[in-house]
Amino acid sequence: MKTLASRFFRLNMATKSFSGYVLYVIYTVLLFLKTIAARFSRLNIARKMLFGYLFCAFLMILMALFILSRLQQLNRINQLIINRDIPLVEMTGKMRDTLLAQELYANRSLNLGTPEIVPLFWRTSEEFEHLIKQMEALPYRTDLPIVRLAVLHGEHDRLFKEGLEYLKNPSSPMAQKYDQDIKERRGEMIQLLKKISDGARQEQNEKSRMTLSITDSAIRVTAGLCVGGILLGILVAIIITRNISGAIHQLKLSPEEISGKPSSSLSPVGNRDEIGDLFQAYQLMVKRLKPLEQMYLDASPLTHLPGGIAIENLTKKRLADGAPLAFCLLDLANFKSFNDRYGYARGNEVIMATARIITEAAAKHGGQQDFIGHIGGDDFVIITIPDAYEEMCGKIIEAFDNTILSLYDPEDRERGHILEKTRQGKEVSFPIMTISIAVVTNQVRKLKSHIQVSEIAAELKTYAKSFPKSMYVVDRRKNGVPDKE
Repeated sequence: MKTLASRFFRLNMATKSFSGYVLYVIYTVLLFLKTIAARFSRLNIARKMLFGYLFCAFLMILMALFILSRLQQLNRINQLIINRDIPLVEMTGKMRDTLLAQELYANRSLNLGTPEIVPLFWRTSEEFEHLIKQMEALPYRTDLPIVRLAVLHGEHDRLFKEGLEYLKNPSSPMAQKYDQDIKERRGEMIQLLKKISDGARQEQNEKSRMTLSITDSAIRVTAGLCVGGILLGILVAIIITRNISGAIHQLKLSPEEISGKPSSSLSPVGNRDEIGDLFQAYQLMVKRLKPLEQMYLDASPLTHLPGGIAIENLTKKRLADGAPLAFCLLDLANFKSFNDRYGYARGNEVIMATARIITEAAAKHGGQQDFIGHIGGDDFVIITIPDAYEEMCGKIIEAFDNTILSLYDPEDRERGHILEKTRQGKEVSFPIMTISIAVVTNQVRKLKSHIQVSEIAAELKTYAKSFPKSMYVVDRRKNGVPDKE
């Protein structure tokens, strides 16, 4: 410290004044930050979180504007390359080819003495003029010697036209003069075209290097903004967390501890702000955690539909509430023979297709309170209202019968059944799969329990599977007395 003080006193007045100014600025900034932090700490949680979101949104907007500006710059460069440089290179190549074609037609016409080739000379001349017009239409063409090209080509064609009769006698002085003039004009045009082409390629390469430079700088700046944004975001998150962490200290319990004791044993939180709301929501979450966990574990891993526990609980609740109930048990007949014939993977395709058919039919013809479950294997359950099951079951049967044939091999599909051999070598046929639906309602009888519902459904399912087609069977018995159809 003494060393620093002695060095400071040895400084001249200008340096001391500048150092004092710098220290004053640093002190002012720190005081300002302290004031902002004090005001920030008095904000409620919602405003603190809003501040954090706005800060992150500002950083995202800043990065987006920077990236958009670079993309716009790259787009302008690419437009120049596409609309000017590339077409210019292509046009100069075509124009050189046209000049060479004119030379070839002129030589053939003179050497072979065939005037029929002369029109080809003038046709290629028109092509050259058309290319000049295309070059004139290019954007940003102020530096191109288009006028000079047009003049040279006009003189080239004029000299050929005037000297055509002389050129038929190559040894004459006039023929040699015209030939020399024509070659000079053609050579000058080729040089101009080469210069234009080289310039276009050079500009294209320069623009490509500029594109790479812009992209490289954009990547570096974007990476810097991302890292800076992450660090600043972490800093803001730490500030917000430190401001609210003390009030929620009582809620720092592990999920295992919460699920192992009732929520009433949790220490209450006295806050009346967002912390209190968080505590209430936390208590509600604890109450629902266990049944949700059971439902998740009970769900089918193949169709992801709720399983037996969820079906049982919902059936109990509907019966206890006295709500209108239509319990539909769906089963596939001859599914085992299909599974034995094609393997479990093809069998899973059938299960998935059936689940999709049931879900789509329930969504289209059912209501929001309808429930779809997968007991396991080829057994499904729909819990709906009595007014909806009839149309829903009909659509399921129709869709299933239209779909199931496509899952069989062509030979089995044409045959209409599967042929399998028993252990004794005897062939046994199994029909195409059908879907059987057993419907149990509380319209005509009072249902006492979910066990009774499942027993009636199982009985009806066995009856429905005795038919050789897809169908649904409805329980119409009153108080246990069968009502035969």
